Amino acid sequence: MKMDTPFKNTFMAETHAVQNQPPALQDYNLYQQDVALCEAVAREGAAWAEPGLQAFGALTGSREMIELGFQANENKPVLYTHNNYGHRIDEVRFHPAYHRLMQVSLENGLHASHWLEPKAGAQVNRAAMFYLQSQVEAAHCCPVTMTSAAIPALLEQPDVAAQWTPKILARQYDYRNVPDAQKKAVTIGMAMTEKQGGSDVRANTLQAHPLSSGGPGQAYELVGHKYFVSAPMCDAFLVLAQAPGGLSCFLLPRWRPDGSKNPMQIQRLKNKMGNVANASCETELRGAYAVMVGGEGRGVATILKMVTMTRIDCMIGSSAAMRQAAAQALHHCAYRSAFGKRLAEQPLMQNVLADLVIEHEAALALTMRIAAALDRDSESEKLLMRMGTAVGKYWICKRTPAHAYEAMECIGGSGVMEDCIMPRLFRESPVNSIWEGSGNVQCLDMLRAMRRAPGSVETYMAEVQAAAGADARLDRYVAQLGRELADLDDIEYRARGVVEKMALALQGSLLVRHGNAAVADAFCASRLGGDSSGLTFGNLPRGLDCGAIIQRATPQLATP
Repeated sequence: MKMDTPFKNTFMAETHAVQNQPPALQDYNLYQQDVALCEAVAREGAAWAEPGLQAFGALTGSREMIELGFQANENKPVLYTHNNYGHRIDEVRFHPAYHRLMQVSLENGLHASHWLEPKAGAQVNRAAMFYLQSQVEAAHCCPVTMTSAAIPALLEQPDVAAQWTPKILARQYDYRNVPDAQKKAVTIGMAMTEKQGGSDVRANTLQAHPLSSGGPGQAYELVGHKYFVSAPMCDAFLVLAQAPGGLSCFLLPRWRPDGSKNPMQIQRLKNKMGNVANASCETELRGAYAVMVGGEGRGVATILKMVTMTRIDCMIGSSAAMRQAAAQALHHCAYRSAFGKRLAEQPLMQNVLADLVIEHEAALALTMRIAAALDRDSESEKLLMRMGTAVGKYWICKRTPAHAYEAMECIGGSGVMEDCIMPRLFRESPVNSIWEGSGNVQCLDMLRAMRRAPGSVETYMAEVQAAAGADARLDRYVAQLGRELADLDDIEYRARGVVEKMALALQGSLLVRHGNAAVADAFCASRLGGDSSGLTFGNLPRGLDCGAIIQRATPQLATP
């Protein structure tokens, strides 16, 4: 068919212009744009770290780092049990993005700075850096945490610590599958769980056979299994096993001292819902070489020195996840319009957004107070850290999944897509609550501290009561908490409720004393005025300054 006029694509070339969409939340300073974090760092004694945190905040908010987080999660680790010549290698291989994230974390001292320079505010500074990096990608932070947390346990065995600590604290990353003698830097993992025991590690069946006289610092061979080993490419692991004198702690290297491969054989990788960039595995130990750390029969007490530190990092990681989720929701709603108005200006959405911010700031305040307690060498601070870790790990980590979901809903359908960070945050959200001692374990740990550490309850209540008289709602809540703690009838049955009240009382006290006035008012009104703490987000009462709360927490991108 002959056309009389030339064909013109005037009306079909473009279907639409992209409008009403936010710019990507990237190339911004994660530290500088987090007002609550900046305030906490100064308040808890790490103001000297401001220049370094500003620099690290710019790095962690960069497009490059954010993309590394996506790449590490899109490319799961792969297990190679044997090489192509049939030799057993038990090697897990990771995407280069994972290795780059590990390099950034270790070179910036997230595992070591607080041990190398234990000055005032060192733990607070380290917590802030770990919090920033966790927002980029949480899974790789697991081996960073374990490497850091191994130090207190290893110090129970000075000769072993002297051998391993210099390489543990080195600000380098070497992922090669070679003997530790060939490395300048190493990472440390942990293996406690077995099939039949789970949290009940005293049911462990892994056997430790002494190679000579046995005892602390001596060599053993381990025979048995571990059902959950996180970060199996670490250079050594703290392991619980049954020695002749009872359950004991051991350092198990990937390679024997003679350079041969230690028979810690990986059976399979765990197919995890979240935390997928980091490998976890099941292993069989077939006469694996290890050395005892700490006293024989004192394995639980020894490894708990490591576990306590990992639990604090669970609090930090969950607080970080809340900040990233809130930041994503706030950013989206600041740009997105519906029904003729920006989402962030609509009253019902303001109720939800402000509530998300309140939850995050309360979590961060409690987390950074416990980090500060680690810096302060007094008996009262040690008792507060002991109680506060159990309480905070229970409550903060348990609140994170609901927080992640609500932030996802603020974004809407785009928040469910895998090219958005929200699905990853949602899948990660239960991890910190379940790992390193689930909710029930934390509650029982708090009760154990009450019984075994005289003065624990009094110290905790003194910290909470430091805000006495500043807010009548808080005063009433603290008085009720005091009555709860004094009533020991059926306290194990009631432990979750008691620990929840302990968490809310301490969060309220910290916010009233040190937090933003609008946030503190909203927290007390919504969390302490009745049985409202378990309700869905977005149920804030009337009369609160939601606009001020939202404005203070919304990230501001630099103008192009």
